[in-house]
Amino acid sequence: MARSSPSQALVRPSATSLRHFPAHPKPSPPSLSAVALRRAAAALLLAAAVALPCAVLYRAAVLGAARPVQMMGLDRRPWWERDQPPPPAVVVPEEDGDVDPAAADDLDSDDIKLEQVLQEASMDNNTVILTTLNAAWASSGSVIELFIDSFRRGVRTSPLLRHLVIITFDWKAYKRCMEIHTYCFALVTEDMDFSQEKRFQTAGYLDMMWKRLDFLRLVLEKGYSFVFSDADIMWFRNPFPHFYPDGDFQIACDHYVGNATDLGNIANGGFNYVRSNNQSIEFYKFWYSSRLRYPGHHDQDVFNAIKHDPYITDIGLKIKFLSTTYFGGICEPSRDLNKVCTMHANCCIGLQSKLHDLRIIMEDWGNYMSMPPSLKRFGALAWREKRDYRIINFAKFDAFSNILGVPSRDVPIKRNLT
Repeated sequence: MARSSPSQALVRPSATSLRHFPAHPKPSPPSLSAVALRRAAAALLLAAAVALPCAVLYRAAVLGAARPVQMMGLDRRPWWERDQPPPPAVVVPEEDGDVDPAAADDLDSDDIKLEQVLQEASMDNNTVILTTLNAAWASSGSVIELFIDSFRRGVRTSPLLRHLVIITFDWKAYKRCMEIHTYCFALVTEDMDFSQEKRFQTAGYLDMMWKRLDFLRLVLEKGYSFVFSDADIMWFRNPFPHFYPDGDFQIACDHYVGNATDLGNIANGGFNYVRSNNQSIEFYKFWYSSRLRYPGHHDQDVFNAIKHDPYITDIGLKIKFLSTTYFGGICEPSRDLNKVCTMHANCCIGLQSKLHDLRIIMEDWGNYMSMPPSLKRFGALAWREKRDYRIINFAKFDAFSNILGVPSRDVPIKRNLT
Protein backbone atom coordinates (compact mmCIF):
# COMPACT_ATOMS: atom_id res chain seq x y z
CA MET A 1 0.00 0.00 0.00
CA ALA A 2 1.40 3.28 -1.08
CA ARG A 3 1.90 5.91 1.57
CA SER A 4 0.61 9.40 1.04
CA SER A 5 3.01 12.22 0.70
CA PRO A 6 3.35 14.83 3.38
CA SER A 7 1.69 17.39 1.16
CA GLN A 8 -1.38 15.21 0.74
CA ALA A 9 -1.69 14.76 4.56
CA LEU A 10 -1.78 18.52 5.07
CA VAL A 11 -4.82 18.98 2.84
CA ARG A 12 -6.93 16.15 4.30
CA PRO A 13 -10.34 17.53 5.11
CA SER A 14 -11.38 17.95 8.81
CA ALA A 15 -14.32 15.91 10.04
CA THR A 16 -15.92 19.11 11.37
CA SER A 17 -15.24 21.27 8.34
CA LEU A 18 -17.98 21.94 5.78
CA ARG A 19 -15.85 23.82 3.35
CA HIS A 20 -14.99 20.85 1.13
CA PHE A 21 -18.01 18.60 1.57
CA PRO A 22 -19.72 18.15 -1.78
CA ALA A 23 -23.21 18.76 -0.30
CA HIS A 24 -22.32 22.15 1.30
CA PRO A 25 -21.35 25.05 -0.91
CA LYS A 26 -19.02 27.81 0.31
CA PRO A 27 -20.74 30.53 2.49
CA SER A 28 -21.64 33.72 0.63
CA PRO A 29 -20.04 37.08 1.63
CA PRO A 30 -22.09 39.32 4.07
CA SER A 31 -24.65 41.71 2.56
CA LEU A 32 -24.38 45.51 2.63
CA SER A 33 -27.25 45.86 5.17
CA ALA A 34 -25.49 43.67 7.74
CA VAL A 35 -22.35 45.73 7.43
CA ALA A 36 -24.33 48.91 8.00
CA LEU A 37 -25.95 47.51 11.15
CA ARG A 38 -22.60 46.56 12.59
CA ARG A 39 -21.24 50.03 11.96
CA ALA A 40 -24.27 51.68 13.55
CA ALA A 41 -23.96 49.52 16.66
CA ALA A 42 -20.30 50.38 16.95
CA ALA A 43 -21.12 54.09 16.66
CA LEU A 44 -23.75 53.83 19.42
CA LEU A 45 -21.34 52.05 21.75
CA LEU A 46 -18.74 54.74 21.14
CA ALA A 47 -21.27 57.51 21.85
CA ALA A 48 -22.35 55.81 25.08
CA ALA A 49 -18.76 55.41 26.19
CA VAL A 50 -18.21 59.15 25.73
CA ALA A 51 -21.57 60.35 27.16
CA LEU A 52 -21.53 58.34 30.42
CA PRO A 53 -18.39 59.95 31.93
CA CYS A 54 -19.66 63.38 30.84
CA ALA A 55 -22.96 62.79 32.69
CA VAL A 56 -21.12 61.72 35.83
CA LEU A 57 -18.91 64.82 35.73
CA TYR A 58 -21.92 67.12 35.17
CA ARG A 59 -23.84 65.64 38.12
CA ALA A 60 -20.82 66.07 40.39
CA ALA A 61 -20.50 69.71 39.31
CA VAL A 62 -24.17 70.45 40.04
CA LEU A 63 -24.10 68.82 43.44
CA GLY A 64 -20.86 70.59 44.26
CA ALA A 65 -22.48 73.96 43.53
CA ALA A 66 -25.43 73.18 45.83
CA ARG A 67 -23.28 71.78 48.64
CA PRO A 68 -19.78 73.17 48.27
CA VAL A 69 -17.04 71.07 49.77
CA GLN A 70 -14.57 73.07 51.79
CA MET A 71 -11.00 72.07 50.98
CA MET A 72 -8.03 73.23 52.95
CA GLY A 73 -5.91 75.71 51.08
CA LEU A 74 -8.27 76.08 48.11
CA ASP A 75 -9.96 79.45 47.47
CA ARG A 76 -13.14 78.75 45.52
CA ARG A 77 -14.23 82.40 45.29
CA PRO A 78 -14.27 84.14 41.87
CA TRP A 79 -10.99 85.80 40.98
CA TRP A 80 -12.44 89.31 41.34
CA GLU A 81 -13.35 88.62 44.99
CA ARG A 82 -10.13 86.98 46.09
CA ASP A 83 -8.49 90.25 47.17
CA GLN A 84 -11.42 90.99 49.54
CA PRO A 85 -11.45 89.62 53.12
CA PRO A 86 -14.01 86.88 53.74
CA PRO A 87 -17.29 87.96 55.40
CA PRO A 88 -17.43 87.54 59.18
CA ALA A 89 -19.05 84.38 60.47
CA VAL A 90 -22.57 84.68 61.87
CA VAL A 91 -22.65 83.59 65.49
CA VAL A 92 -26.00 82.09 66.52
CA PRO A 93 -26.56 81.97 70.29
CA GLU A 94 -27.27 78.62 71.86
CA GLU A 95 -30.87 77.90 72.74
CA ASP A 96 -30.18 78.00 76.47
CA GLY A 97 -27.81 80.97 76.32
CA ASP A 98 -28.37 84.36 77.87
CA VAL A 99 -27.85 86.35 74.66
CA ASP A 100 -30.89 88.31 73.59
CA PRO A 101 -31.58 87.57 69.90
CA ALA A 102 -34.01 90.47 69.76
CA ALA A 103 -31.10 92.87 70.18
CA ALA A 104 -30.03 92.13 66.61
CA ASP A 105 -33.45 92.90 65.14
CA ASP A 106 -34.11 96.29 63.62
CA LEU A 107 -36.70 98.66 65.01
CA ASP A 108 -39.08 98.04 62.13
CA SER A 109 -39.16 94.35 62.95
CA ASP A 110 -39.86 95.09 66.63
CA ASP A 111 -42.66 97.44 65.65
CA ILE A 112 -44.28 94.76 63.50
CA LYS A 113 -44.00 92.19 66.29
CA LEU A 114 -45.56 94.62 68.78
CA GLU A 115 -48.43 95.42 66.43
CA GLN A 116 -49.06 91.72 65.89
CA VAL A 117 -49.12 90.76 69.57
CA LEU A 118 -51.34 93.72 70.49
CA GLN A 119 -53.79 92.89 67.71
CA GLU A 120 -54.00 89.23 68.72
CA ALA A 121 -54.47 89.96 72.43
CA SER A 122 -56.80 92.94 72.21
CA MET A 123 -60.48 92.97 73.09
CA ASP A 124 -63.13 94.04 70.61
CA ASN A 125 -62.64 97.68 71.62
CA ASN A 126 -58.85 97.56 71.10
CA THR A 127 -58.04 97.26 74.80
CA VAL A 128 -55.23 95.13 76.20
CA ILE A 129 -53.93 94.30 79.67
CA LEU A 130 -50.20 94.92 80.10
CA THR A 131 -47.59 94.06 82.69
CA THR A 132 -43.79 94.14 82.68
CA LEU A 133 -41.32 91.47 83.73
CA ASN A 134 -37.60 91.06 84.29
CA ALA A 135 -35.57 88.00 85.20
CA ALA A 136 -35.66 88.74 88.93
CA TRP A 137 -39.46 88.45 88.98
CA ALA A 138 -39.64 85.63 86.42
CA SER A 139 -38.07 82.68 88.23
CA SER A 140 -40.11 79.66 89.25
CA GLY A 141 -42.28 80.42 92.27
CA SER A 142 -41.69 84.14 91.95
CA VAL A 143 -43.99 87.13 91.42
CA ILE A 144 -45.15 86.41 87.86
CA GLU A 145 -46.53 82.99 88.80
CA LEU A 146 -48.54 84.50 91.67
CA PHE A 147 -49.80 87.20 89.31
CA ILE A 148 -51.11 84.71 86.73
CA ASP A 149 -52.45 82.40 89.43
CA SER A 150 -54.56 85.24 90.82
CA PHE A 151 -56.39 85.52 87.49
CA ARG A 152 -57.18 81.81 87.58
CA ARG A 153 -58.42 81.91 91.18
CA GLY A 154 -60.35 85.17 90.91
CA VAL A 155 -64.05 85.68 90.20
CA ARG A 156 -64.53 85.65 86.41
CA THR A 157 -60.99 86.88 85.84
CA SER A 158 -59.57 83.80 84.10
CA PRO A 159 -60.88 84.87 80.63
CA LEU A 160 -58.95 88.13 80.99
CA LEU A 161 -55.69 86.20 80.57
CA ARG A 162 -56.50 86.01 76.85
CA HIS A 163 -55.95 89.76 76.70
CA LEU A 164 -52.77 89.96 78.82
CA VAL A 165 -49.48 90.88 77.15
CA ILE A 166 -46.32 90.48 79.24
CA ILE A 167 -43.61 92.98 78.29
CA THR A 168 -40.18 91.56 79.12
CA PHE A 169 -37.05 93.59 79.82
CA ASP A 170 -34.48 90.86 79.20
CA TRP A 171 -33.96 87.55 77.40
CA LYS A 172 -34.34 85.32 80.47
CA ALA A 173 -37.68 86.92 81.29
CA TYR A 174 -38.82 86.49 77.69
CA LYS A 175 -37.95 82.79 77.69
CA ARG A 176 -39.81 82.31 80.96
CA CYS A 177 -42.81 84.22 79.64
CA MET A 178 -43.02 81.98 76.58
CA GLU A 179 -43.15 78.95 78.89
CA ILE A 180 -46.09 80.16 80.99
CA HIS A 181 -48.12 82.54 78.82
CA THR A 182 -49.35 83.09 75.28
CA TYR A 183 -48.61 86.74 74.55
CA CYS A 184 -45.10 88.04 75.25
CA PHE A 185 -43.12 90.92 73.80
CA ALA A 186 -39.39 91.50 74.23
CA LEU A 187 -38.74 95.20 74.79
CA VAL A 188 -35.29 96.11 73.50
CA THR A 189 -33.37 97.98 76.19
CA GLU A 190 -30.16 98.67 74.23
CA ASP A 191 -27.22 98.94 76.65
CA MET A 192 -29.29 98.81 79.86
CA ASP A 193 -29.47 95.60 81.88
CA PHE A 194 -32.83 95.23 83.61
CA SER A 195 -32.55 91.53 84.43
CA GLN A 196 -31.57 91.92 88.11
CA GLU A 197 -33.82 93.03 90.95
CA LYS A 198 -34.14 96.81 90.93
CA ARG A 199 -34.50 98.14 94.43
CA PHE A 200 -36.92 101.00 94.92
CA GLN A 201 -35.51 104.42 93.95
CA THR A 202 -32.14 103.08 92.75
CA ALA A 203 -30.79 104.32 89.42
CA GLY A 204 -31.67 101.03 87.69
CA TYR A 205 -35.19 101.18 89.11
CA LEU A 206 -35.71 104.71 87.81
CA ASP A 207 -34.41 103.82 84.34
CA MET A 208 -36.77 100.85 84.18
CA MET A 209 -39.79 102.91 85.26
CA TRP A 210 -39.18 105.60 82.67
CA LYS A 211 -38.52 103.04 79.95
CA ARG A 212 -41.85 101.47 80.81
CA LEU A 213 -43.68 104.78 80.66
CA ASP A 214 -42.30 105.65 77.24
CA PHE A 215 -43.36 102.23 75.96
CA LEU A 216 -46.92 102.78 77.18
CA ARG A 217 -47.01 106.00 75.19
CA LEU A 218 -46.13 103.97 72.08
CA VAL A 219 -49.03 101.58 72.74
CA LEU A 220 -51.42 104.53 72.93
CA GLU A 221 -50.08 105.93 69.67
CA LYS A 222 -50.85 102.62 67.99
CA GLY A 223 -54.51 103.08 68.91
CA TYR A 224 -54.72 100.63 71.81
CA SER A 225 -56.23 101.46 75.18
CA PHE A 226 -54.79 99.51 78.07
CA VAL A 227 -54.98 98.49 81.68
CA PHE A 228 -51.46 98.51 83.02
CA SER A 229 -50.81 96.43 86.12
CA ASP A 230 -47.63 95.80 88.04
CA ALA A 231 -47.00 92.07 88.41
CA ASP A 232 -47.19 92.37 92.20
CA ILE A 233 -50.90 93.17 91.94
CA MET A 234 -53.28 90.26 92.48
CA TRP A 235 -56.44 90.25 90.33
CA PHE A 236 -59.51 88.91 92.16
CA ARG A 237 -62.41 90.42 90.18
CA ASN A 238 -62.96 91.98 86.78
CA PRO A 239 -62.07 95.68 87.19
CA PHE A 240 -63.74 96.98 84.02
CA PRO A 241 -67.20 97.55 85.56
CA HIS A 242 -65.57 99.92 88.06
CA PHE A 243 -63.84 102.19 85.54
CA TYR A 244 -65.40 105.57 84.83
CA PRO A 245 -66.96 106.03 81.37
CA ASP A 246 -65.70 109.63 81.07
CA GLY A 247 -62.11 109.24 82.27
CA ASP A 248 -59.18 109.42 79.83
CA PHE A 249 -56.62 108.50 82.49
CA GLN A 250 -57.65 106.50 85.57
CA ILE A 251 -55.13 105.57 88.24
CA ALA A 252 -55.07 103.62 91.50
CA CYS A 253 -54.11 105.25 94.78
CA ASP A 254 -51.81 104.69 97.71
CA HIS A 255 -54.32 106.87 99.57
CA TYR A 256 -57.84 107.69 98.39
CA VAL A 257 -59.57 110.74 99.88
CA GLY A 258 -63.07 109.73 98.78
CA ASN A 259 -63.50 111.77 95.60
CA ALA A 260 -62.46 110.45 92.17
CA THR A 261 -61.58 113.92 90.82
CA ASP A 262 -59.77 115.31 93.87
CA LEU A 263 -56.12 115.99 93.01
CA GLY A 264 -55.32 115.43 96.68
CA ASN A 265 -55.51 111.68 96.06
CA ILE A 266 -52.06 110.09 96.26
CA ALA A 267 -51.72 108.14 93.03
CA ASN A 268 -49.91 104.86 92.52
CA GLY A 269 -48.52 104.31 89.02
CA GLY A 270 -48.64 100.53 89.34
CA PHE A 271 -52.23 100.28 88.13
CA ASN A 272 -54.00 102.49 85.61
CA TYR A 273 -56.57 102.38 82.85
CA VAL A 274 -55.88 104.68 79.89
CA ARG A 275 -57.98 105.28 76.80
CA SER A 276 -56.13 105.89 73.57
CA ASN A 277 -56.93 109.40 72.33
CA ASN A 278 -55.15 112.66 71.57
CA GLN A 279 -55.39 113.82 75.17
CA SER A 280 -53.81 110.71 76.70
CA ILE A 281 -51.05 110.55 74.09
CA GLU A 282 -50.11 114.18 74.69
CA PHE A 283 -50.23 113.63 78.44
CA TYR A 284 -47.82 110.69 78.27
CA LYS A 285 -45.39 112.78 76.24
CA PHE A 286 -45.63 115.55 78.83
CA TRP A 287 -45.25 113.08 81.70
CA TYR A 288 -42.15 111.48 80.17
CA SER A 289 -40.50 114.82 79.43
CA SER A 290 -41.17 115.97 82.99
CA ARG A 291 -38.54 113.51 84.26
CA LEU A 292 -36.01 116.17 83.28
CA ARG A 293 -37.69 118.71 85.58
CA TYR A 294 -37.54 116.29 88.51
CA PRO A 295 -34.33 114.29 88.16
CA GLY A 296 -33.86 111.38 90.51
CA HIS A 297 -37.59 110.73 90.93
CA HIS A 298 -39.71 107.95 89.48
CA ASP A 299 -42.82 108.29 87.36
CA GLN A 300 -45.25 108.07 90.29
CA ASP A 301 -43.72 110.96 92.20
CA VAL A 302 -43.49 113.03 89.04
CA PHE A 303 -47.18 112.37 88.30
CA ASN A 304 -48.17 113.49 91.78
CA ALA A 305 -46.45 116.79 90.98
CA ILE A 306 -47.55 117.44 87.38
CA LYS A 307 -51.20 116.55 88.05
CA HIS A 308 -51.49 120.14 89.30
CA ASP A 309 -49.91 121.61 86.16
CA PRO A 310 -52.24 123.87 84.11
CA TYR A 311 -51.08 122.09 80.97
CA ILE A 312 -53.20 119.09 82.00
CA THR A 313 -56.30 121.27 81.80
CA ASP A 314 -55.12 122.86 78.55
CA ILE A 315 -54.92 119.54 76.71
CA GLY A 316 -58.33 118.50 78.05
CA LEU A 317 -57.23 115.32 79.87
CA LYS A 318 -59.82 113.94 82.29
CA ILE A 319 -58.15 112.28 85.29
CA LYS A 320 -60.01 109.90 87.58
CA PHE A 321 -58.66 108.35 90.76
CA LEU A 322 -59.75 104.79 91.56
CA SER A 323 -61.11 104.00 95.00
CA THR A 324 -59.17 101.70 97.29
CA THR A 325 -62.50 100.02 98.03
CA TYR A 326 -62.04 98.18 94.73
CA PHE A 327 -58.35 98.75 94.00
CA GLY A 328 -56.58 98.30 97.30
CA GLY A 329 -53.05 97.69 98.45
CA ILE A 330 -50.97 97.11 101.52
CA CYS A 331 -50.70 100.92 101.92
CA GLU A 332 -54.49 101.17 102.15
CA PRO A 333 -56.21 97.77 101.90
CA SER A 334 -59.67 97.21 100.54
CA ARG A 335 -61.75 96.50 103.64
CA ASP A 336 -64.45 94.49 101.90
CA LEU A 337 -63.42 91.22 100.25
CA ASN A 338 -66.85 91.14 98.61
CA LYS A 339 -65.88 94.17 96.52
CA VAL A 340 -62.12 94.03 96.07
CA CYS A 341 -60.90 93.74 92.46
CA THR A 342 -57.15 94.06 92.90
CA MET A 343 -54.69 93.98 95.79
CA HIS A 344 -51.25 95.59 95.40
CA ALA A 345 -48.08 94.79 97.35
CA ASN A 346 -47.24 98.48 97.61
CA CYS A 347 -45.60 99.97 100.69
CA CYS A 348 -43.49 96.82 100.61
CA ILE A 349 -39.86 97.06 99.54
CA GLY A 350 -37.75 94.19 98.28
CA LEU A 351 -38.56 91.03 96.34
CA GLN A 352 -38.56 88.66 99.31
CA SER A 353 -40.80 90.96 101.31
CA LYS A 354 -43.24 91.19 98.42
CA LEU A 355 -43.29 87.43 97.95
CA HIS A 356 -43.97 86.90 101.64
CA ASP A 357 -46.89 89.34 101.69
CA LEU A 358 -48.33 88.27 98.34
CA ARG A 359 -48.49 84.66 99.51
CA ILE A 360 -50.39 85.78 102.60
CA ILE A 361 -52.78 87.74 100.38
CA MET A 362 -53.35 84.68 98.17
CA GLU A 363 -53.94 82.49 101.23
CA ASP A 364 -56.47 84.99 102.58
CA TRP A 365 -58.26 85.03 99.24
CA GLY A 366 -58.34 81.24 99.16
CA ASN A 367 -59.88 81.19 102.65
CA TYR A 368 -62.48 83.72 101.56
CA MET A 369 -63.43 81.74 98.46
CA SER A 370 -63.88 78.58 100.52
CA MET A 371 -66.36 80.25 102.89
CA PRO A 372 -70.11 79.66 102.52
CA PRO A 373 -72.02 82.54 100.88
CA SER A 374 -73.74 83.49 104.15
CA LEU A 375 -70.43 84.21 105.86
CA LYS A 376 -69.11 86.07 102.83
CA ARG A 377 -72.09 88.44 102.91
CA PHE A 378 -71.43 89.34 106.53
CA GLY A 379 -67.77 90.10 105.89
CA ALA A 380 -66.54 87.55 108.37
CA LEU A 381 -63.00 87.59 106.97
CA ALA A 382 -60.44 90.39 106.62
CA TRP A 383 -56.87 90.60 105.35
CA ARG A 384 -54.28 89.41 107.80
CA GLU A 385 -51.55 91.71 109.03
CA LYS A 386 -48.48 91.76 106.79
CA ARG A 387 -44.95 91.43 108.11
CA ASP A 388 -42.74 93.50 105.80
CA TYR A 389 -44.43 96.77 105.03
CA ARG A 390 -44.48 100.44 105.88
CA ILE A 391 -47.50 102.42 107.03
CA ILE A 392 -47.75 106.04 105.97
CA ASN A 393 -50.18 108.58 107.37
CA PHE A 394 -51.40 110.32 104.24
CA ALA A 395 -53.67 112.76 106.03
CA LYS A 396 -51.41 115.74 105.32
CA PHE A 397 -49.30 114.27 102.56
CA ASP A 398 -47.88 116.96 100.27
CA ALA A 399 -46.82 115.66 96.87
CA PHE A 400 -44.75 118.75 96.13
CA SER A 401 -42.80 118.51 99.39
CA ASN A 402 -42.27 114.80 98.87
CA ILE A 403 -40.90 115.14 95.36
CA LEU A 404 -38.49 117.83 96.43
CA GLY A 405 -37.20 115.61 99.22
CA VAL A 406 -38.58 117.73 102.06
CA PRO A 407 -41.01 115.81 104.31
CA SER A 408 -44.21 117.61 105.10
CA ARG A 409 -44.73 118.59 108.73
CA ASP A 410 -46.89 116.39 110.94
CA VAL A 411 -46.72 113.44 108.56
CA PRO A 412 -45.67 110.49 110.73
CA ILE A 413 -44.17 107.57 108.84
CA LYS A 414 -44.18 104.26 110.67
CA ARG A 415 -41.80 101.68 109.26
CA ASN A 416 -42.19 98.01 110.01
CA LEU A 417 -39.49 96.73 107.69
CA THR A 418 -37.30 93.77 108.58
